[in-house]
Amino acid sequence: MSYITIIAGFSASGENAKLLLSTAWLFKIATHRVLGYAKSMPVLPASKIAWKNTFRRVAYDVIPNRRYADSVVVLVMAIYESCRRLGIDFKEVELGNWPMFQQSEKEYPPRNITVKSIDEAWITVLSYTGESKRIKLRVDTSKAYRRLLEAILEEKQAYNPRIYIKSWNIRNGVLYVKGELQIAIPLEFYYKHMTRFKKNLGKLYGGVDVNTDRLNLAIVDEKGKLRDTKTFWFEEASRKRIFQA
Repeated sequence: MSYITIIAGFSASGENAKLLLSTAWLFKIATHRVLGYAKSMPVLPASKIAWKNTFRRVAYDVIPNRRYADSVVVLVMAIYESCRRLGIDFKEVELGNWPMFQQSEKEYPPRNITVKSIDEAWITVLSYTGESKRIKLRVDTSKAYRRLLEAILEEKQAYNPRIYIKSWNIRNGVLYVKGELQIAIPLEFYYKHMTRFKKNLGKLYGGVDVNTDRLNLAIVDEKGKLRDTKTFWFEEASRKRIFQA
């Protein structure tokens, strides 16, 4: 199934900013830990359930939340599957510098990262000592995506959420972070609610003739009368043909 991601921006300060950062770093450390264990194994599990059963405890010892721990395992499994498809040596893979955390378990509503309204999300965060807490974030997105968020809430559409920390700084002794709430939804759901036109309401029709050295375009009306034409030459191909002649 194909997915598309909705992005909503947010900012936080003080204690909430600290907890967002600590959760992101715990998630990253857990991912490094699971990746290291996976690289050391001669044979890796064959299914998602087997991956979770094998590595969940490794991740949970770092980030003590079952959904986040499972999401770490699923992320490493996805890296392994991508390496296998692309012919890349999995044991040579290194993680980038990405402060983020996510819930890979698609449900409605997601327990850890929950969109409560088009302007608000509730996030499960953890301190460096493993203490869990729920915080509220104000989120902001475009007008089109706000309509899509309304549809998700109204139809109870399951989604995969992620928190990505874009930047952080300290001003006057207070920590500030900026980030994105990323919501992955099925592409079919997006088309269902965001398609603007269901049928062709125009009265003109276009045709394209593709050649090795040019594109010929023609426009006709509903009666078949030619209204306009245009030719686009591929300069490089045309130049080579002249030289060959």
